[in-house]
Formats: sequence, C-alpha cells, structure tokens
Amino acid sequence: MKKMPKANKSALALQLGVSRSSLYYKSKLDLKDQLIREQILAVQDEHPAYGHKRIAIALGYNKKRILRIMKKYHIVCRRSRAKRPVKLADLGNEPRKYLNWAGLVCPLKPGIFWASDFTYLWFEGRFYYLATIIDVVSREILGIAFSPFHNKELVMEALVDALSRNTVPKYLHSDQGSEYNSEAYIDFAQYKGITISMAPKGSPWWNGYQESFYSQFKLELGTLARFQTLGELVEAIYLQIHYYNHRRIHSALKMPPATYAKQYLVY
Repeated sequence: MKKMPKANKSALALQLGVSRSSLYYKSKLDLKDQLIREQILAVQDEHPAYGHKRIAIALGYNKKRILRIMKKYHIVCRRSRAKRPVKLADLGNEPRKYLNWAGLVCPLKPGIFWASDFTYLWFEGRFYYLATIIDVVSREILGIAFSPFHNKELVMEALVDALSRNTVPKYLHSDQGSEYNSEAYIDFAQYKGITISMAPKGSPWWNGYQESFYSQFKLELGTLARFQTLGELVEAIYLQIHYYNHRRIHSALKMPPATYAKQYLVY
C-alpha cells in the first residue's frame, strides 16, 4: 500500500493563516494559566462567594493576574449578590439622645469599639431576625442572637453573648431603633461601663461594618429554600458565622477576622 506523503508545514501554515513556528510552539503562559485556572476552581469549590481579590489572596498571586485568567476562561463568582431597592434616607431633624461616637473615635485595636445591628431572614412564610455584635477593627462577629421577634430581648441576647466571651468594650454603637433605645438595653450596657453611641436617623452608613457583613453573609448563606426545618437554618447560620470569623479571608484585612484579632492578644 502506497504511503501518503507528509504534509508540508509551510503550506499548512499558509493555509491556516498562522506562522510556521506556531505549529511547533506551545505557549508556556497558556500552560501556567491552565494550572492557575485549576487552582482558582479549587478555591471556588470551598469558597463559592470569593471574587478575584480574595482568590488572589488565598493563592498568593497578584489580583490582576487572577482577574485576567478568570476573564480568559470565563470564570465568574458562583454566588452573586441580588440587587435590592435603595431606601431614601430619613433626614429628619429630631435630636438624638446619644452622641455618635463612630464619627469621633478611631480605635487602633480590637476590643474598643463594637457595633450592634440586626437583619431579617424570610423563611417558611414569615420573618426571623438575626442580631449580631461586630468589632469594628477586627471585623469579628462576637455576639449572636436569633429570634422570630425583633425586640429588646433580641439585641440584649446578642450583647450578653458577646460579653460572655470578650472583655467589655469602651463604646457600643447602633442606630436609633426602639430596640436599642430600650431602657433594659441602655441600662445594662451602662452598668457594664460601656459608652453608648448612636448614629443619626436615616444614616445607615455610620454602621457600615454591620451593613457590609449582612450583605455578604446573606449572599454566602445562599437560598433559604434549601433548608427543610428551622433547626437546619439556625445550624447553617452559626456555621456560616464561624466560617466568616475563622476561615473566610476578609478583603480589607487580607486574612480571617479571628486571625487578625489574635495579633493583638497579650500573653
């Protein structure tokens, strides 16, 4: 049987519209990019809500390089934040009872300035409420409370939970909601020697650390329809907060909040 003649590489390159050398050359950059692509996908398996900045920190690469590779291979964040309607600020001139220390104090280490807030979760046809206490320096969630009601007991429980494992802070910040203006909450905090700080009405940006936490927390918790019972939801909430404190890289800190806080411990 007669052998077929070998293809002329010059003619083949001309036919394909490429240089002859490209038929021999395999880009080393492509090989490196493919390797990093697999690393990116592995990080996303463990941290579905990570964007290119946190992935870059986790892998120890430049964020621009990670972004370029993600665009090259059409890799996107696996959980994206849903848009929500913008609320118009209530710019009323009612005098506030307590000074807004968030605009005056710049704490240099954890344990000085805490912020308190709560958010809602819609599950099985009704609202449930999650209250938290955050350290504004370490961004660590220190206190947690979950309830079907948003009342003074909810925010008190979160504060008691935070104080049960941490030293008393100098300042405790919140908005001017009735829960935080309750006598029980104020009296308990002041009994502990804490200075109350409250944001002006219609100014949620003064509690931006909590707002940012809840936004990302709900994104990473995912759809609540996947939970069969309220118990499963509560378990997932606590696991998600533990993940946030101890494993998830905070983009501003370049490490998890609990790891950052440990740097300030005195032995």
